[in-house]
Amino acid sequence: MELNDKNVLVVGLARTGVAVVRFLAQQGAQVTVTDMRDEEKLAESLAELSDLELNLELGRHVPHSFLMADLIVVSPGVPMDIKPLQMARSQHRRVVSEVELASWFINAPMVAITGTNGKTTTTTLTGEIFKACGFDTFVGGNIGRPLIELASSGERVDRVVVELSSFQLEGIESLRPNVAVLLNLTEDHLDRYASFQEYIDAKLRIFENQTPEDFAVLNIDDPLVAACADKLTARVFPMSRLQELEEGISYRDGFITFAHSGRVLRFGTDGFRLKGVHNLDNIMASLAATLLLRCDGDCAYQAVSTFKGLPHRMEFVTEFNGVSWYEDSKGTNVGSVVKSLESFPANITLIAGGKDKGGSYQPLADLVASRVSHLVLIGEARVRINEELGHLTDTHLTSSLEEAVELAGKLTQSGGVVLFSPACSSFDMFKDYAERAERFKAAVRALEEEATR
Repeated sequence: MELNDKNVLVVGLARTGVAVVRFLAQQGAQVTVTDMRDEEKLAESLAELSDLELNLELGRHVPHSFLMADLIVVSPGVPMDIKPLQMARSQHRRVVSEVELASWFINAPMVAITGTNGKTTTTTLTGEIFKACGFDTFVGGNIGRPLIELASSGERVDRVVVELSSFQLEGIESLRPNVAVLLNLTEDHLDRYASFQEYIDAKLRIFENQTPEDFAVLNIDDPLVAACADKLTARVFPMSRLQELEEGISYRDGFITFAHSGRVLRFGTDGFRLKGVHNLDNIMASLAATLLLRCDGDCAYQAVSTFKGLPHRMEFVTEFNGVSWYEDSKGTNVGSVVKSLESFPANITLIAGGKDKGGSYQPLADLVASRVSHLVLIGEARVRINEELGHLTDTHLTSSLEEAVELAGKLTQSGGVVLFSPACSSFDMFKDYAERAERFKAAVRALEEEATR
């Protein structure tokens, strides 16, 4: 789409919105910005755009602006079903997400990664493998840099790796990844979606523009992911931790095997620094995506072997009094916490809770009953989690994260593990999951200091 002199409305002015506005201005568009927050709350974002001439509609949405726009670009945090957007679409206004806009100006081969859990680790590792194998690579999307920053910068890259959330996928039209990865599907964001199926449908849009020349990497151990295989146009490349595959990527007895069109590569996993059963899935997905796009097996293996993982995802904090403490603040949904609990056989003190996201906590029931010795709950969701899981183990409700850490220290015997994996978002008590993580680690270190005096 030619953007010069077009009237473009940007909805939402967080980091992605700021990047979109700057790109549109570079393209010569007439830009209007609308956000339900007022000028005071948007002061930092507005300061970044102070050199541009913009039409600002803050603290409200003006229906006329939605109806007169040649193009509407929606930031990920803005629901696509708000009334002004519904009205605009009914009048045939073009409404897209930032990643769709960016894709119009990017030509490099793209790997796009989605799923409920593991997206960020898989995206980061995929980028590291490409870089280790000599490809200039952009990594971003739902993590780090918005994809539009690549289009705006004019960088020439060999590969693009992008994490895509369901929110971003809601607004695509033509985005077409050369390799699209779907890691898993579990209930999430039901505070935004009317049903689990609506959430699944948004995720599956990652495949809708692919052709038979492209690849769809599917975790067939997940029955909901496996069920979509027959509906796809792209070549399905399966991955499995539970069964050997003649074509695809799979794990058995300490080895990952990649098999494609007669090419077979085997990778021993003993030396991997990235631990945990869930990370085998992430590693296989990253290897599949990169090897399908011409990475050398040896350099890919070296990149995986040296990858340490990400902060706030099963991060070891410390050990004292015989107890190991792990911080998993990125465990913001139930499916993620299932994987985290599977990483320890027993004697777990689980600290969980936060802002409830609307899904069921029942998928945790068997693991809580069999592996969790103590359940310590925080946040708005603590009452609901207690109702669903509290009867399965020794359970305590606390009023703060610091109180939960102190109690966990008293409850957990030597040889046990304290795991902070909330199964909820952070927004009831913290700015984001990163602040929540730092608060947890600070509380643990304070407890350790007191214990070792």
